[in-house]
Amino acid sequence: MPLQNRVTPFGDIVAVPDRGLFTGNRGIIHDPATKTLLNRRWSNPAWITCVCEFRGRRRDVMARQSWTELFFLDEATSFAAGHRPCFYCRRDDANRFRAAWEQGNGVSGVKATEIDRVLHAERLERRGKRMHSLEGPVDALPDGAMVEADSDSYLIAQGRVWRWSFAGYAEINDSLHDAQLLTPPSTLRAFRAGYRPVLHSTASKKTPPSS
Repeated sequence: MPLQNRVTPFGDIVAVPDRGLFTGNRGIIHDPATKTLLNRRWSNPAWITCVCEFRGRRRDVMARQSWTELFFLDEATSFAAGHRPCFYCRRDDANRFRAAWEQGNGVSGVKATEIDRVLHAERLERRGKRMHSLEGPVDALPDGAMVEADSDSYLIAQGRVWRWSFAGYAEINDSLHDAQLLTPPSTLRAFRAGYRPVLHSTASKKTPPSS
C-alpha cells in the first residue's frame, strides 16, 4: 500500500500510488516504526520542496526519526500547498525564488526564515488551508498559479486553465466561477516578478479539453 505522504494543492497529505516530480518536508510528522503520520501535519514553519535524488543519494522513506518525506506532482503543487525551494539541494532555484520574492514583494535582504514566516501566515487558517481572494481574472494569473473552484484545484499556464489530479493536468474549456487563490499571495508576486515553477509535462500536452 502507498504511504500517506502525497500532497495536494490544498496542503492535504493523502495516500495514493502516484509520486510526482518533487519531494519535500515540514519537519518530522511520522512514526518510523509504523511509517504512518502523527496527528500533526507540520512541526516546523520551514516547508520546503526538494529534488527526489541529490548527489546520487535516495532516502528510505519514513524509515527513521528524520524529516518526513512528502511528494508533489510538480513545483506548482508544492507552492500552492505553501512550500518553497530548499536552499540545500536546490540552492540555485532557491536563490532565484528569493530574488523574485524580494522583487515582487518590495523587500530586500530577506532570510529564508523571514520568507517562511510570511508563508506560514498565508498558507494556514487554523489547521486548514487559507484561501485568498483573486484581484483579477483567472486567465491573467502568471504561469504556475493555482486556484480553487467547486472544491477542485486548477493550474493556470499559458493563459489556459488545467484541472489538477495526482496523475497530471487536463485542460478545461469551462470558465471558473467564484475561484479563490490557492498559491500564497507573496509567492504569486514572485511568479509575477519572473520565477517560473517547474510544471508537470501534462500542462503542455495538446489533450482534448474536458468540461
